[in-house]
Amino acid sequence: MKKLVLGVSLLFSSVFCINAQDGFENILLADVNDSQKLLQAYFAPGMEGFINSMNNGWAHTAKAHKVFGFDLSFGVSGSMIPSDRETFNIAALGLTSVSSSSSTAQTFGGANVETQMTVNTTINGQNATASFNSPGGIKDDLPMNAVPAPFVQFTLGLPGKIDAMLRLVPKQNFGKDEGSINLLGFGLKKEITSWFGPMDKTPLHVSLLAAYTKMDVDYAIADSNEANFSVQNAATSFDLSAFTVQAIASLNFPVINLYGGFGYNSGNASFNMAGNFTGTYDTGLPAPNDTITQTLNVPSNIDFDSSGFRTSFGARLSLGFFKIFADYTIHEFNSLTAGVAFSFR
Repeated sequence: MKKLVLGVSLLFSSVFCINAQDGFENILLADVNDSQKLLQAYFAPGMEGFINSMNNGWAHTAKAHKVFGFDLSFGVSGSMIPSDRETFNIAALGLTSVSSSSSTAQTFGGANVETQMTVNTTINGQNATASFNSPGGIKDDLPMNAVPAPFVQFTLGLPGKIDAMLRLVPKQNFGKDEGSINLLGFGLKKEITSWFGPMDKTPLHVSLLAAYTKMDVDYAIADSNEANFSVQNAATSFDLSAFTVQAIASLNFPVINLYGGFGYNSGNASFNMAGNFTGTYDTGLPAPNDTITQTLNVPSNIDFDSSGFRTSFGARLSLGFFKIFADYTIHEFNSLTAGVAFSFR
């Protein structure tokens, strides 16, 4: 079960090989409504960070290519999880089968500290109890606690001062039969500098941009048979989509290009689990009736969403056809994006 909590980080690239905590599947010992709330609270900052990272890095200039000019960009964007999203308030979730001596627990973006929780439920009319540890987060493994999204992008100049952009990762397997990832993103940028009369004779350029990205990830959970929890033939899937619209301006000089803009990000994600999960509970009765076992219900379609306005500013260094760029985006999950590009025409 290692690497599963981090499955979503691993999704984008094997560059980010971080060890994950064990046992978040044990949350399924809670009643299904409570396990859904706990999983959603735990993963939400990570999912929202990914959505924002996927919406970054689409342009490092407002100037459009000449017809059939192109560039190939390689970069990474990291969206920083705010400090107030590193933990969640347990009582605020309104849990009915779970209690804890702690008032808060760690999220995906929190510290590597587990939180003990106790389940009190009823199985076939019999009171039953169990305990599990809510997993810690991966804050110590993420530089600046930023959720990373590497990207490779091809941009082609079309007539009408339009750039068409493509991000594509064909289905790739990672690990040994552990999972797969595929990604598709596309966008359009339209330069509108000529709309402002003589401004097209200056170094200032203005464009409008819209882009969409979709990513699907499947990840297998290894079979296990622990004291109070067993897993057989289990897997998870993450489906993420992100959309952004932006107005971009840039000052293009021979060596330095300054750019920035504002816009709107939105996106959603879903997390699904499937497989055979079995839990063993204590009844408080004398043996052999001291335990009771049941097949656990699995939450379906745990959904996440993120949206909000964005403002960004950055710079690009041009060394002939070789470009180096970096920018900073301000929104709920402030982001840093950096990369290189090979640009022609």
